[in-house]
Amino acid sequence: MNLTDTNITKQNYSLEQDNGGYSQYAQIHLTVAPAVALGLCLIGLVGNIIVFWYLCFKIQGNKYTTYIINLAVADSILIIFSAMLLIININTMIGTNPDFQGKESFYKFLEVFSDSMQYTGMFLLTAISMERCMSVLFPLWYQCHRPHNLSTIMCAFLWVIGCLESLIENLVCPSAAFVSPTSQCTAVQIMTFVLAIVICLPIMVISSFILLIKIKRTFREQYPPKLYIIIITAVLFFILSIMPFNFLWFFVYFQLLTTIQAASLYFASIFSIVLNSTINPYIYFIVGRKWKQSSNHSIHDALQRAFKIEDEETEDTNSNKTINSSCQNIVISTS
Repeated sequence: MNLTDTNITKQNYSLEQDNGGYSQYAQIHLTVAPAVALGLCLIGLVGNIIVFWYLCFKIQGNKYTTYIINLAVADSILIIFSAMLLIININTMIGTNPDFQGKESFYKFLEVFSDSMQYTGMFLLTAISMERCMSVLFPLWYQCHRPHNLSTIMCAFLWVIGCLESLIENLVCPSAAFVSPTSQCTAVQIMTFVLAIVICLPIMVISSFILLIKIKRTFREQYPPKLYIIIITAVLFFILSIMPFNFLWFFVYFQLLTTIQAASLYFASIFSIVLNSTINPYIYFIVGRKWKQSSNHSIHDALQRAFKIEDEETEDTNSNKTINSSCQNIVISTS
């Protein structure tokens, strides 16, 4: 869903309409909200840059850190462009030059990139949760047949899909078409809804549920793998912060909801997007800490523990040996 619809928010920036439902102080409230979101942008950008730096240059990578690095890049770019959108919106409400030259083109440029990063981040989170789930459900197949460079291929593919979805949505369904729906815009909105709600959401929910079952089974014998907790927590925050607004914008487009103020919904949406992109790196830091140790916790050690998978691919050493021998037998039988 296009969460940065210019014309809809513009209509609600005019707070003097009798039927708008806003109080005389609404403009102050709608200025404070993006200001708070800008503060979150700074916190989130710092966290994602730190994660990117350590995972790229300080910590030995694996198939899961590839996804996390790409997710950190997508979140960082999303935060930057969201901050620029918020600044433009603040300028529109209280600035001395709200309609500067080239504003519409610049706003559309920011929309395309911010939507691209949002969709890419959603696809990356779906991919990493699904891949971890596959490693739990089909460990033999996963160990023997998973392509070595699958993470890199998937990340490149998901970046392309996310960017294409954003381009199609913003070009085929611009602000005017969102206000006065066209058949092409309707098709795009349905496509976006299907990708997010019908495909990605069930995959993330089912994968997280399977990982929860895995944690419950192994919790009595050993502490659950930190990567499981990271995936489940990140998916939970994404579902709670982003998915409700996808539903709301879809209902608003089809005029199923008419009492929602678009400006309030817009700022709530972009605030939730910024919050979700900000919270991810701090989930890694918190989960990776060793709570029972009183010594200082370095970022390097926390991230290294968070994404360590050497001892988490199988239940124990015996099952690891069984999988290795099975893989060897498969290779011998096929040769």
